[in-house]
Amino acid sequence: MKVRKAVVSILAGCLIVVGSAGPKASHQAGIAPKGLPSAAVTFEDVAEEAGLRFQHVSGSEEKRYILEAMGSGVAWLDYNRDGWPDLYLVNGGKWSELLQGNSTVSNALYHNNGDGTFADVTRRAGVGDSHWGMGVAVGDYDNDGWDDLYLCNYGSNTLYRNNRDGTFTDVTTQAGVGDRRWNMSASFADYDNDGKVDLYVTSTVRFDHRKPPPMECLYRTMVVHCGPLGLATDPDILYRNNGDGTFSDVSEQSGIAKVTPCYGLGVAWGDYDNDGDLDIYVANDQTPNFLFRNQGDGTFEEVGAHSGAAYSDDGIAQGSMGVEFGDFDQDGFLDLFLSHFSDEYNTLYRNLGDGSFRDVSYSAEIAFPSWRFLGWGVGFVDFDNDGWEDLFVANGHLFPQINQYRLNTTYRQHSQMYQNRGKGRFREVSAGLDRVEPGSSRGVACADFDNDGDVDIAVNNLDGKPWLLRNQGGHLSGHWLSLMLQGVRTNRRAIGTRATVQTENNRLVREVRGGSSYQSTHDLELHFGLGETTKVKALSVRWTDGTVQRFEDIAADRRYRLVEGGELEPHDAPNG
Repeated sequence: MKVRKAVVSILAGCLIVVGSAGPKASHQAGIAPKGLPSAAVTFEDVAEEAGLRFQHVSGSEEKRYILEAMGSGVAWLDYNRDGWPDLYLVNGGKWSELLQGNSTVSNALYHNNGDGTFADVTRRAGVGDSHWGMGVAVGDYDNDGWDDLYLCNYGSNTLYRNNRDGTFTDVTTQAGVGDRRWNMSASFADYDNDGKVDLYVTSTVRFDHRKPPPMECLYRTMVVHCGPLGLATDPDILYRNNGDGTFSDVSEQSGIAKVTPCYGLGVAWGDYDNDGDLDIYVANDQTPNFLFRNQGDGTFEEVGAHSGAAYSDDGIAQGSMGVEFGDFDQDGFLDLFLSHFSDEYNTLYRNLGDGSFRDVSYSAEIAFPSWRFLGWGVGFVDFDNDGWEDLFVANGHLFPQINQYRLNTTYRQHSQMYQNRGKGRFREVSAGLDRVEPGSSRGVACADFDNDGDVDIAVNNLDGKPWLLRNQGGHLSGHWLSLMLQGVRTNRRAIGTRATVQTENNRLVREVRGGSSYQSTHDLELHFGLGETTKVKALSVRWTDGTVQRFEDIAADRRYRLVEGGELEPHDAPNG
């Protein structure tokens, strides 16, 4: 769609920002930050020695079209159930091959060898998927106890069923989930509590690679690619799991389709109002974000603006990318963290417990340090095991052209870590991230891949190598507990199940989530940092059908497994 330059400078939304540059940052993006305090943990990129030979490819160097700038995601899954999280990386494509209708670019599945290394098993597993890839969600859609994969693509989406023998089968057509719109992110959850995981899929601009909008839009006088504002969009999709290997599009009857379509990027499920069913938060690009409150009867009501979670504190619809639920203040209600475009600030919404949220980004001290960065994937995780959930953000600009100008920012940027100090405040810390080569990062997924008791991070970098950020010290900084859940009456991977840990000083809430961050999925095993606590007073698990199990006096620094209705059992994997 051709749009004149004079118009596009106003319309380009997330991609075209005109006006105030915001407050000056304390350091330049893409340059090693100076003067940041150290943290109890540091991260080291061990991707090379771990054997991750993956190379992300996404069109031209100059990013002439919006499609080339938006992917891709990453996911952790234990596809062979050996107790070691495996890694799935989504890839993009080459423009010339897209025009020709073929692709030599492939996604990749890496098997965790349990010794700090990974082996590429993509070909054997049959999960290469040569579409131009965006997001990845993990869930057990057929309730056989094995992780399946759902991929969002430009072109038909893909559902891979785990065959339980190290291979997967493409069952997209049979399942009825091969939508051909440009979908960005997806997330599994059992919204109607019938024991089967359903699927939410976000959609973005209508884009035709055969007739793409010309590269004639303006960003701070630079000519860059166009979108999203000014381009048409498609609605998101909610698929209901029929229990027979198929899904039905219930967007209309569920109420999801009642909203005006926006540019959907990230999505996460969470029970924000503590009523026992799962709600949906959608991060939209430069348009109001959605909060769909589950009404418990198979329908949803969109309450984003009413709840205070659709806009920033000054009433602006931000360029929202990644989203994560977490309880940063330990009050038992899930808060929200979102990453945004540069010259905006990343947003922390505090859940007030009455169905509403408050933007506390400035008082929490995360707004100012994020202004110069463009954030994508996020993690809301207790990385230092002190009992308080920290924040991780992967950054990277959309426009390579910015390196030609003195704009106090760069195309490739460093990631950021915010340490939770308690009392509602964070501080940005170096955490070794200043020693990692900057990238134009996108997807983020967290897991304790080496089973040493602290959480590590995988990052997918646009046109680059992935990072495998190994946590060097979280297990030494504080005690911890990990929990693997398995449903029986409820869905087998326990997605949506809530676990609450009570210690002498803390109440920690976690939910199993089948997709969040940006285009990504964290490990389904729940991790709790415990600080100085060596024994948990109580652990309660609320399954998605409302049943609650409770256990007391649980030793720390262990992995546990709980099958619904059974006893809590140690489930330790050998340390790497």
